[in-house]
Amino acid sequence: MNPRKKVDLKLIIIGALGVGKTSLLHQYVHKTFYEDYQTTLGASILSKIIILDDTTLKLQIWDTGGQERFRSMVSTFYKGSDGCILAFDVTDLESFEALDTWRGDVLAKTIPMEPSYPMVVLGNKIDLADRQVPQEVAQGWCREKDIPYFEVSAKNDINVVQAFEMLASRALSRYRSVLENYLADSIKLSPEDQPRSRCC
Repeated sequence: MNPRKKVDLKLIIIGALGVGKTSLLHQYVHKTFYEDYQTTLGASILSKIIILDDTTLKLQIWDTGGQERFRSMVSTFYKGSDGCILAFDVTDLESFEALDTWRGDVLAKTIPMEPSYPMVVLGNKIDLADRQVPQEVAQGWCREKDIPYFEVSAKNDINVVQAFEMLASRALSRYRSVLENYLADSIKLSPEDQPRSRCC
């Protein structure tokens, strides 16, 4: 693809309340970290333009609220998304145990429901000492589901760019394959099952 060609991708970041979704997003987009963020109500959107595989990507990243009472509203933002970051806090076992529910919500709302929908899992706050989720446990969960796993720190900017760009790369690959299949199905010069009329 030509770098002048722009591809718009909608990515979502989801997970339990307080896992650091907003911090991760601000670290990736603005290279900033603040100790205090207000709780995201519903969703907020940040954009970032990157070049990947000779293609200019405009990433529209939806930061979703993690509160249970907003779950049904937040799930409406999943529709039309090209990829998803599932985030949890390595110092909060409950946030890790909730990943199955979050993953299920996303897969149920993406149309068509497909196992190849691009996801990555981020175990955030590895800079903190009171870890509750062992790395091996998180890796095992991700291996079972064939989802890439990154240990990250929004505060210290560890693996944040790599994680977002891995998701962008997978979303771009899926976008290209969907586009190729669409073009292959739609470009048929003559129907194969109809006899051709002959002159005279």
